[in-house]
Amino acid sequence: MVKAIRLYEHGDPEMMKLDDLELGEPKTGEIKMKNIAIGVNYLDVYMRKGLLIGFSPPLPYTPGMEAAGVVTAIGPEVTSCKVGDTVAYAGFPVCAYSEELILPAERVVQVPPSVDPIIAAATIFKGLTAQVLVRSCFKVGPGHTILYHAAAGGVGSLACQWANALGATVIGTVSTKEKAVQAKEDGCHHVIIYKEENFVDRVMEITSGKGVDVAYDSIGKETFEGSLACVKTCGHMISFGMASGEPELTYRHLTYKSVFFNIPQFFHYVEARSDLLAASEEVFSNIEKGVLRVRVKQYPLSEAARAHSDLENRKTTGSIVLIPGK
Repeated sequence: MVKAIRLYEHGDPEMMKLDDLELGEPKTGEIKMKNIAIGVNYLDVYMRKGLLIGFSPPLPYTPGMEAAGVVTAIGPEVTSCKVGDTVAYAGFPVCAYSEELILPAERVVQVPPSVDPIIAAATIFKGLTAQVLVRSCFKVGPGHTILYHAAAGGVGSLACQWANALGATVIGTVSTKEKAVQAKEDGCHHVIIYKEENFVDRVMEITSGKGVDVAYDSIGKETFEGSLACVKTCGHMISFGMASGEPELTYRHLTYKSVFFNIPQFFHYVEARSDLLAASEEVFSNIEKGVLRVRVKQYPLSEAARAHSDLENRKTTGSIVLIPGK
């Protein structure tokens, strides 16, 4: 038996309970991993609330889609890793909030010795998401100007650093002065505290009325119209979250300024193992080179509910991890 967080009913963070779980042994093509750290993502919040029924397993289940740890057993026909390897995974299956877990070996990647497993757990999902955003959905490069909402968040911190390193001018929005300081440190050339000024007016002022090449919006309903207004003619609008609710996309939006829309699911971009390996290697390489600096806030696994509450109430910056055994 292992300790795991179980979700028995969709709703508030308190619906998640620490419980005993019988794990079993890995089958063909599977590995067993003892977690060192477990990443917490806003996607976990959406699932907990029941907003993504198509993605969520049937209740009850163990939440979480990101973790790093040590391989303790391998099933038949596994050749990509061995017992004792430090590995990480991101995405499906949903099962990460646990002391141990069983995973398909094809979804696991090696963590380089130079990367702390806690950092790996904090960045594998968010780092892959950032990679998809700035390298695949829109190839950010010199001369581009981007708008990124929630610039001090787990994905935002990484995406803004990465975009800056790629030569772009980065405009970030945040909710507080404290987060503005972090966003500046993480590569934002301009930071807008959206509670104090109108971000659309400020973006148009910064860009001399031209607008941005691409807007990255994970907030959703509250910012969608404004984000679209900030995008230049034939620019790109990337909507990848709904922290404030689902945006109401209409034909008018789709034809506005001939903007290119993308509502990416990161899983589709790393569905093939070759793509997963290439993207994860790029993420870890940028951590090793110092391009990506990772801020991590740790919570005991038993306090997953508090971690969710703090995340939803915007009390955190950077990445959140749960630590088993604490």
